[in-house]
Amino acid sequence: MIAELEELVTCESFSSDLAAVARSAKVVGAMGARHLGAEPEFIVVDGVTHLRWTFGEPKVLLLGHHDTVWPMGTLRTHPWSLVDGVARGPGVFDMKAGLVQTFHALAGLPSLDGVSVLITGDEEVGSVTSSGLIQETARGLAAAFVLEASADGGALKTARKGTSDYRVEVYGKAAHAGLEPWNGANAGVELAHQILAVNELAQIVDGGELPRAAATTVTPTVLSGGSTVNTVPAHARVGVDVRVSSLAAQTRVDELMRALSPTTPGTRIEVSGGPNRPPLEEAMSAELFALAQRLSPEPLTSAHVGGASDGNFTAGVGCRTLDGLGGVGGGAHADHEHVIVAEMPRRTELLRALVSAVLAGE
Repeated sequence: MIAELEELVTCESFSSDLAAVARSAKVVGAMGARHLGAEPEFIVVDGVTHLRWTFGEPKVLLLGHHDTVWPMGTLRTHPWSLVDGVARGPGVFDMKAGLVQTFHALAGLPSLDGVSVLITGDEEVGSVTSSGLIQETARGLAAAFVLEASADGGALKTARKGTSDYRVEVYGKAAHAGLEPWNGANAGVELAHQILAVNELAQIVDGGELPRAAATTVTPTVLSGGSTVNTVPAHARVGVDVRVSSLAAQTRVDELMRALSPTTPGTRIEVSGGPNRPPLEEAMSAELFALAQRLSPEPLTSAHVGGASDGNFTAGVGCRTLDGLGGVGGGAHADHEHVIVAEMPRRTELLRALVSAVLAGE
């Protein structure tokens, strides 16, 4: 398992480099073929390479991704290493350890009939080309197991917030800032009003009644505007990141974003974007987490997390979903990314037991 983890980590697969993602897909496909005894279906959508294996009439889906957030050349500064039982390298935790565990778990089954495996190539950039494929593959199945990295302490992820992305554009009128600013319509000033309004939307949706882990967040992020220091800005914009625990909250935020209106005379606003991933609500994971607790020889913990994954899509089409079954470690997207390799066989055995139980009708 360690040798195969090194093989995947040292094949860099930055999401934005489609050639690198294609090379990674070949490595992942060859590894899967060795374990599963079958070649994958390579699915290329808008240049992004995804892989899928299907055995018989699918009943259970194992879901992961092989792209990473790390730019090409990161291995020079973050090389593969294994020291004192801890593996490091770009993507080792998020989520190449999960891919190795997937193949080893399935290789130990007496039959793969009823199993589907989908490994996508653009999860880290929003699953733009794979979301439809994920939904198509998961729809009508009994369960989806997502091999994303675990939460702190190895906790399984039983709830994930849904995500929405917006851009608020303000259009005004340029004028000389020194000679006649009154003849302009300041898009920057209006943007300030909109940022303050957006910042209050979460309070409107939740009423301040939810704990922080479950609370809606509506966060103004990247902003820009204006052209020169002596010109009244004619254009300004801000990006908005939204995280929600329920579909009702996601719908309500969308309504409020669409209802934004300008307060500065002579300006107008446009709101684009919308929901990206539905929430993975705890109700969609409860039965599978209870099953995992019964099957695990060790106590299991669960976590609600703000980050989304492709498990949001499987839950969104009504497929029961359990997430965070991949590597145990930490530092996703950070310099200290790492995996505790002693946990890999244990997680592999748990995954194998879960798949066997669902195939048996539990």
